Amino acid sequence: MTDHALRLLRQDRRLAELAAFPFDFDLDRAAHGHVEEVRLASGGPLETVAGDDTGGTYFVCADGSVLYASSEGAAGIIGSSVDEALELVIGLPGWRGCTGLSPEDGEERILAHVAELEDEIREYCSIDEERDELRAALGFPARSPVELVVRLRAALLRTEPDFVLLNAEEGCAYDRMGPPGPPVWEPVLAAGRADLARLREGDRTAWREVAEDPVRRRVTLRAAQFDRAEGDLDLLRHLLRHETRSSMTDELRLAAVLVGLHGDTGDLPLLLEVRETDFDTACGLSDVPEPGAGADELRQWARTLDESMFGADPSDEPLSTWTDLARDQGMTDLARVTLIRELDRLLMDRSRLHRPEAPRTLATALLRGLARDFEELGDLPQALRAQRLYAALQETAWDRVSARHTLARLEREAGRLPQAADSLAAVRDTLAAPGDDSLRHWQRVNLGRHVAEEHYRLALALAGAGRLEEARALLTAADAILDELSDNAANGVRELAGRCAASVREAAG
Repeated sequence: MTDHALRLLRQDRRLAELAAFPFDFDLDRAAHGHVEEVRLASGGPLETVAGDDTGGTYFVCADGSVLYASSEGAAGIIGSSVDEALELVIGLPGWRGCTGLSPEDGEERILAHVAELEDEIREYCSIDEERDELRAALGFPARSPVELVVRLRAALLRTEPDFVLLNAEEGCAYDRMGPPGPPVWEPVLAAGRADLARLREGDRTAWREVAEDPVRRRVTLRAAQFDRAEGDLDLLRHLLRHETRSSMTDELRLAAVLVGLHGDTGDLPLLLEVRETDFDTACGLSDVPEPGAGADELRQWARTLDESMFGADPSDEPLSTWTDLARDQGMTDLARVTLIRELDRLLMDRSRLHRPEAPRTLATALLRGLARDFEELGDLPQALRAQRLYAALQETAWDRVSARHTLARLEREAGRLPQAADSLAAVRDTLAAPGDDSLRHWQRVNLGRHVAEEHYRLALALAGAGRLEEARALLTAADAILDELSDNAANGVRELAGRCAASVREAAG
């Protein structure tokens, strides 16, 4: 980590005062912290080193990069070290107004924009002599505004996915400062595009390695979806044969479609063989043309599926396609950040979703999927955000009980035991007064069993945490639910109930 200049500022009061005014990098403001509690989505550490008079804060990340967070909820990396960030704020004191600039704007426009910003600053204070003095004392060269703008843009583009800042309490992400960056599918497809190029070159090692690796195979098929070539038929056949090992995946159907689009009737036996791989695949490819079909019929079958399910524009793919592939390739932070931004978008539409006329089906499906995806990533706070909104949107008593039960489980696993108890209380209230007939058989089905089990598991957790009164109360509620269950539904719950009762008694001494 390069922090030579920061050490000089901390050692020399005169230099620290110059950095604070007029360059608004105030070390003294570090003691006050940011305007709200924040954390990185990646879970990495943050050290507050300075602030500015607008309420913004300069943080140092684990690799030395400096993250600036404004008081209005935007954040971005502005340097790979404190020294680099200091060069920026001293050499470009109006840098906050330059985050939208890019090298494509051209030198003339950049210089004009920077000059305008600095003239506005000079109306209130001098900066030129102070800049020369501070640069000389810290050993910084006199870089041109154009070079500093280029460096700023490059730093801002590094913000996602590793340095996305979250409100620590609510979990929502700060807005991205500066350029938007590439769409999520670009980094996700990068390895697949490289593998596709190797396959096209006839690299036999690549043909074996890609085909044998389920993740590389899937990503390569997605790359082929958006980069179609006449000469790809042999490699598509090769990938299709191997994708049958994964049963009925979306990529298996995609491979069959890409093969079918070539219209070679000699591929019909292969497609029919693939269809018979297993029951799921037979259902997923049930409409494959039968033997004797012509080239036009084969192409039409493939074209119909292509238009309804795939297509050639990656931006038309469901977001889950890219987040799933990102996660499977080990791009966990990219998947997490993309999902957080999607959840933030849904939460922004929360008031609209609660209107009686609002179409909720798509939103609730997205929220259920987001909660599941976050749980698979091990991000329980974000899973809870998604599940809370999902539960709030449920209309039938059955769906409310099911959603609240899942919410209680996530809260328990996240260590939020009082909140989990509140969620289970809401479940019991709905069971007692459902308001519709969707729960008329809850005592005889798995929903009742799951609800009883979660009551006992939470009671065990409360007892283990020393919350004995709450544990006893929940144990009583759990026993009441168990008494209502049919014998079939209660099977497997009684052993847990006995263990829970013994644990509560033991904890009570």
